[in-house]
Amino acid sequence: MNCSICLNIYTDPVMLRCGHNFCRVCIDRVLDTQDQSGVYLCPECRKRFTQRPALMKDIALRKIMEKFLFTQPTQTEPGIFCTYCVDSPVPAVISCLHCEASLCDKHLRVHSKSPEHVLSETGTSLENRKCSVHKKILEYYCIEDTACICVYCSAGEHREHRVERLDEASEKKKEKLRNVLQKLITKREETEERVQSLEERRRKAQEKSSGEAERVTALFLDMRRWLDDLEKRVLSEISRQEKESLSLSALIHQLEIKKDELSRKMRHIEELCNMTDPLTVLQEPDTGDLCDPEEGGGDEDTGGHKTHDVDDLDVTVISDTFCTLCDIISGIRVYEEGPADILLDVNTAQNNLLISDDLKTATKTEEKQNRPKTAERFLYYQVMSKNRFSSGQHYWDVGISSSRYWRVGMCYPSIDRRGDQSLIGDNNKSWGLRRRRSRGNNYLVIHDNKQIQLPHNISSDRFRICLDYEAGQLSFYELCDPIRHLHTFTATFTEPLHAVLWVREGSIKISEGGRKWTQPS
Repeated sequence: MNCSICLNIYTDPVMLRCGHNFCRVCIDRVLDTQDQSGVYLCPECRKRFTQRPALMKDIALRKIMEKFLFTQPTQTEPGIFCTYCVDSPVPAVISCLHCEASLCDKHLRVHSKSPEHVLSETGTSLENRKCSVHKKILEYYCIEDTACICVYCSAGEHREHRVERLDEASEKKKEKLRNVLQKLITKREETEERVQSLEERRRKAQEKSSGEAERVTALFLDMRRWLDDLEKRVLSEISRQEKESLSLSALIHQLEIKKDELSRKMRHIEELCNMTDPLTVLQEPDTGDLCDPEEGGGDEDTGGHKTHDVDDLDVTVISDTFCTLCDIISGIRVYEEGPADILLDVNTAQNNLLISDDLKTATKTEEKQNRPKTAERFLYYQVMSKNRFSSGQHYWDVGISSSRYWRVGMCYPSIDRRGDQSLIGDNNKSWGLRRRRSRGNNYLVIHDNKQIQLPHNISSDRFRICLDYEAGQLSFYELCDPIRHLHTFTATFTEPLHAVLWVREGSIKISEGGRKWTQPS
């Protein structure tokens, strides 16, 4: 009782001359599609007809179907029912648009094998799946007009257009959509990476801003401290010299009294000298005092003050103080790159220098290290850093231990490694700070074998070396409180610079530079 085309219960069954029955609507649709070829085939046995076969009513089958349909129960209960399982609802139902029937899993098998049976979810409105002109199921897709059409549309206004079945067109579109989806996924991943990169940049910018704020705050605190110290020093010097000026006033007063006394004696002597009576002159009782005006006129008469010890207000100290202040304000330099992480290069270390595992300390030892002799190794007690600086501003600190005979500084990589002038500062390819073993203040800066004696009394064993490559400045500082500038070399650097140590005794350790630093002149 099922049509082999729609697999549904016969509706208005008709019969071909070969004896096979079909729904009238189903066989008409098949024959319509065969009109263009002029060859007609039975969908069941594939019998060929040269002319469109006439459709004969199968009265017996029609009566059977009418009786069958009349005895079927009606669907009065709510829910979705399979067209063939009309007695009870089923949980999973698919609609066959071609057959205009609802199918359960059991009856779906046959329909799903035929491409003519377009399947859809039961909730899909059937009217939306029909041609608005011919009221037939939309089975094809016109590529040129990008429209879904029925079988009559394909034979009519879309006759010469490129037409595909809906499932084929749908798969092609799905493939395009998958490609678009993949591109969108890639773009989304790129966007996510960009967002993460920007978030990282924002985090770093915030950290840098916070660090800069702390640095500026510390800078101005240092400047206020320096200003307070300078103010106290200047006021103290002025107060000291003011006290000296008060003692000057007392001395002046005493000298004025002495002057008046001397004037009185001078007048009395003049009077005696002008007398004509010799008896009166000889009878003067204080003749001895008058005749010896120098007696008692020394330091005792002026209260022990020495006039040559009292000078005018000394402005030299004050001028020097203000010069120092100007240097502090005008010479501020911020080292943006921060402390350089200096690591010593063992391949350049002389064989009597022991290099620590962290590559931070060089120690003079009597035991040779048996390193291979290479062209880059120093013959004397020196070692260079792995790091090289060809731009920017950098600084690094050193601590001296148990040594009164050392040199620290920077050099070009082309420095001589074996000659007599290979030591730091004994050539035009290195700049250094050195200490000699002799007693007293024996700190010097040296370049191109020219030494400059430092006037400062250095007591610290920690020093800072600062490089401003573009400005051509290499500066040395004593790490005391406050930090004290020792000397600045000015040059036009033509090669990258390496840190370099010369350790004749004891050890030199490269210490952490700490936070970013603002260099005072």
